[in-house]
Amino acid sequence: MAESATPEEPGGTPATTPKAGGAPTPDAPAAAAPTPKRKLHEGPGRLLVTLYGVFTVAAASRSVFQLSAQFDEAPLAYLLSAFAALVYGFITFSLVRGGERARKAALVCCAAELAGVLIIGTWTLVEPSAFPDETVWSDYGRGYLFLPVVLPVIGMLWLRRARRA
Repeated sequence: MAESATPEEPGGTPATTPKAGGAPTPDAPAAAAPTPKRKLHEGPGRLLVTLYGVFTVAAASRSVFQLSAQFDEAPLAYLLSAFAALVYGFITFSLVRGGERARKAALVCCAAELAGVLIIGTWTLVEPSAFPDETVWSDYGRGYLFLPVVLPVIGMLWLRRARRA
């Protein structure tokens, strides 16, 4: 019969060794087990995936229609909406995929989204004539209940927290 790598006390419980302070601790194999990490799309991340998924569909649908039927009216606004749809789609994909690289990519995209919302939102207030029609990010996302300015902040907070989890 093969002998166990971890010594056991009678009754099948792992043996313990005293710590420097005198308190017993389980031997190394059990103590070194990694703790499972929370996936990016679990818990509050599930709401983020849902909201970013809805925004992806909304922005993509709007921009596809506007680019195909009304491009001459406000090309910059419609191209910015298409860009927003790509950003939302990438963030959604990254949250679902999970992993450290996806978390970092989503974090960068959330920061880019926030910068875009702040720049375009300010631009639409300062020079409204530059945007004959609204974009997803016009007036800081007013047409979308200001979620475009709030969502990336919540996303970045969640992604930072997920790194530490």
